[in-house]
Amino acid sequence: MSSPTGNPVLDGPKKLAAAFPNKELSMASLSVHADDYINNHQAVAPPMHVSTTFRYAENPDDLKPWENLNPNAPYDSHIYSRDSAPNSTRLEAILTSLLGAPALTYASGLSAFHAMIVFLNPKRVAIGGGYHGCHGILKLMKKLNGLEKLELESDADLAKLQPGDVIHVETPLNPTGEARDLAYYRRKADELGCYLTVDATFAPPPLQDPFQLGVDIVMHSGTKYFGGHSDMLCGVLAFRPDKAQEWLPALLEERLYLGAVLGSLEGWLGVRSLRTFELRIKRQAESAQKLVDWLVEEKAKEGSLVSEFVTRIQHASQQPEAKEEGSWLRKQMPGGFGPVFSIYLKSEQQAKRLPSKLHLFHHATSLGGVESLIEWRAMSDLDIDKRLLRISVGVESWDDLRDDLIQGLEALKKDPKAQ
Repeated sequence: MSSPTGNPVLDGPKKLAAAFPNKELSMASLSVHADDYINNHQAVAPPMHVSTTFRYAENPDDLKPWENLNPNAPYDSHIYSRDSAPNSTRLEAILTSLLGAPALTYASGLSAFHAMIVFLNPKRVAIGGGYHGCHGILKLMKKLNGLEKLELESDADLAKLQPGDVIHVETPLNPTGEARDLAYYRRKADELGCYLTVDATFAPPPLQDPFQLGVDIVMHSGTKYFGGHSDMLCGVLAFRPDKAQEWLPALLEERLYLGAVLGSLEGWLGVRSLRTFELRIKRQAESAQKLVDWLVEEKAKEGSLVSEFVTRIQHASQQPEAKEEGSWLRKQMPGGFGPVFSIYLKSEQQAKRLPSKLHLFHHATSLGGVESLIEWRAMSDLDIDKRLLRISVGVESWDDLRDDLIQGLEALKKDPKAQ
């Protein structure tokens, strides 16, 4: 795919920025207009293209290997959908603006993580808890090339890292919603000559911006908040802008051969979803915070329903640094502490039975959709504490969600199998 000055992922957004030389457009405006430069039709809503292949130029003199520039659509020129396609190109244009760094899409969050590890090609990766799927990818890589997985929170393991290795931090952490100090791990990466990569799925902009802390690559499961409607699989890699000229062509070439590309429908759904991205994520984060604050307050009341069943509440807002002005956590997450948190009930049976008693929370895995979800996490993570429930807050009214939890706990109290 070509553009008049190089690559559209890098060049296209300059058109909109040039129209506002003295102003930085808001995230809300970029969500709606960052892909306007790709438009070559009068339709306001982007069409969905399902073609996998695209006609070459009719004039033989215009034929150039692996280039298929359409002068009528210079930012929307394609050859084959495993390389690029109209809908994923628009999605990448918006993501590049929102993340403030060149962004590429993949078929899923795990395929993005896999592509990142293949690209950086470390011999060792330091990783903590977090999403079990990423650990599964590293297990596969160990089978292929002997890659060594190290414990992120072990000083002894970090000391084993060598230049070119990877420190991978998931923050906020799955499933608890707790945060990790990226500035600390940036310092460790600099000391050891390692890459610092971050899974920021649980807190996308405007909640946090890892690039402000010197991260090399940020990955997202776009299935979650970028998709936002529980109807698309997507992975995203964004990387430091100063590495764009070097890394973008290499990542594009490797994606072509890995084949983990986004489908046309998913690209279209992603563009549609990002139009309301900021509205959703702010509402979800604010509602989650209100629910967490309410749960903490109720847990402290002797004899309350919450204190009768809930033993622990985990969320970034409950970390000590959240109360400290100027702390690393307040600096790292200036926009809020994320819409996912976890609660522990007193017994496995209670945790297993509460979700079925709720009406506004769907009992399902995943997160980030407009609907609130609750998951007895043991359903999808076999190693997790069986008393843990992960909660992903949607866009419903927070007090309705609170009341649903109240009636659910009341029903749990009457359930003889939960005692």
